[in-house]
Amino acid sequence: MAQLASLAPGECSRQLADQGLRLKLGPFVARVRTPLPDVATSVERLYAAHELADTADFIDFDVAVRRVPGPRRWWQPQVAFHFDGDSPFNPLPGDQGFPVLEWGLNWCVYALCHQYLNLHAAVLERAGRALILPAPSGSGKSTLCAGLALRGWRLLSDELALISPADGRVSAMPRPVSLKNQSIDVIQAFEPTLSFGSRVRETSKGEVAHFAPPTDAVRRAAESALPGWIVFPTYVAEKPATLQPLDKSLAFMRLVENAFNYDVYGVEGFELLGSVIDRSSCFSFEYGHLEEAVQVFDRLSAG
Repeated sequence: MAQLASLAPGECSRQLADQGLRLKLGPFVARVRTPLPDVATSVERLYAAHELADTADFIDFDVAVRRVPGPRRWWQPQVAFHFDGDSPFNPLPGDQGFPVLEWGLNWCVYALCHQYLNLHAAVLERAGRALILPAPSGSGKSTLCAGLALRGWRLLSDELALISPADGRVSAMPRPVSLKNQSIDVIQAFEPTLSFGSRVRETSKGEVAHFAPPTDAVRRAAESALPGWIVFPTYVAEKPATLQPLDKSLAFMRLVENAFNYDVYGVEGFELLGSVIDRSSCFSFEYGHLEEAVQVFDRLSAG
């Protein structure tokens, strides 16, 4: 299967502006359209390792990012995310096209894909076991996820844990890793050679930047993992890294709080989350320094 990077110069932009670019995103296929050069540049750069879907493949998400028409496009341009021709969100400032695409793709999964139990969590894998990091925005989840992904843990997702009701395994959907505000500089210092896409300021989440997922993570996107650890992280400035065992009943309740579609599953959701908890070692984690945090998780994975 061809990768996006194999396209001839200019072909990615042409497909995005015309019939759409078909991308394999883990278990899903998205057809992405946009006539906006800045969005096309980010897609070409940050999805370079992703496979192109065949024209016969079923399209799960038909999405687009376009400029909002009307007189204001001349002095205060805006962009809108479209799904199957409809725009489910309010328009945002015109320089936020790529973040809008990423946020929209997240919405497609957690709002529509109920074949998985979806958790708001970063997920990484080592030795066949999944590390699930459920946490709200601002907790340091994405910073920790990025640090681990850059130090040998396989990235499954920085945003969504996709749990299969059939076997309880966690599916992979590696996409560009999103960082916000101070986290951007933390990761840049942590990995000085890392290349970011453009920084977008004054979004609803502050300053946002993305970097491409590790190539190996994209190549192994078909490999799921069994739950192994559930860790609820919290960043606390200058705090020594502290990993504390968490009672499984409390971990279950906190996991429910981070589930997007738990109510859709009813009793099956209760049993499925229960099986995830049973299979996992559960912890709370506080950290103030990323290098130290990575060392803690390397020791955890080594037993």
